[in-house]
Amino acid sequence: MVPPPPANKPHVCLSTIIIMSSMALMDAYLVEQNQGPRKIGICIMVMVGDICFLIILRYVAVWVGAEVRTAKRGYAMILWFLYIFVLEIKVYFIYQNYKADRKSLDTIARKALTLLLSICIPALYIILVAIDHMEYVRAFKKKEEIRNRLFWVVVDLLDILDIQANLWEPQKKGLPLWAEGLMFFYCYILLLILPCVSLSEISMQGINIVPHKMMLYPILSLVTINIITIFIRGGNMIFYRDVRVSGILMGKNVLAIILKTCSFVQYRKQLQNAPPAFGIELQKNSVPHNQTLQAPSPVVIQNQTPMPEVTGCEHT
Repeated sequence: MVPPPPANKPHVCLSTIIIMSSMALMDAYLVEQNQGPRKIGICIMVMVGDICFLIILRYVAVWVGAEVRTAKRGYAMILWFLYIFVLEIKVYFIYQNYKADRKSLDTIARKALTLLLSICIPALYIILVAIDHMEYVRAFKKKEEIRNRLFWVVVDLLDILDIQANLWEPQKKGLPLWAEGLMFFYCYILLLILPCVSLSEISMQGINIVPHKMMLYPILSLVTINIITIFIRGGNMIFYRDVRVSGILMGKNVLAIILKTCSFVQYRKQLQNAPPAFGIELQKNSVPHNQTLQAPSPVVIQNQTPMPEVTGCEHT
């Protein structure tokens, strides 16, 4: 039985610090929103919850650190799911407390909550991907293409958090109860699933990772983020006169729809024009560092067709 690879201690420490610091700040919001005897009860509950979460994190984070130099991201998906699951539950109670006390317009605290989430959540995703530790990706151009695609994931995360932040930031007229609940849990599901889809694409391709074949996440984000969020923001702006709707992110969604549609069309054209041997091409730029040179094989492959490059809008 092959022993597991040693864990990357800096990676484990960094991910643990981000997770526990964000959890602690969410606990501070929950405790400060309650007064009197209830404050002590809330403090005890969040401490017990954090201790249980820390016990689970102690094992999962080490497993994530052990796979960081491999092509697998299975434990990274588990850690992301656990983190968002617990974090968003705390955010929900913070949002409900703000909603129950509309007279308290502590704008700075609410904006700080949005800023905290917009830093911690994308930062943890970047750490879990660990593109700088992908030693099996030798070509600099290919690594930059992967980093460019992951940048779109970070932008989508900020897009989701912007919609969710409209629920707790001060507003003149609140949305209907059903609309607020639907908006919150829709963003909750997207935060849980979409980054896991991006991590699974990296994991499934293994060491022969090909950036332009990572098409599952762009398709899902095109529908669930770029198209649907335009209707969400447009509805808030037209029906509820919400002046906090981000016109910049609406423009981003329109441009993303155009660019991703262009990328899908070019990708389909390349699949139709590709030779039959395109599916078994050799990835010369994805050889691990520790692979040694072997004797030349007696079998000679002739007329090998090079893999076509994706041009134009491939970085979307």
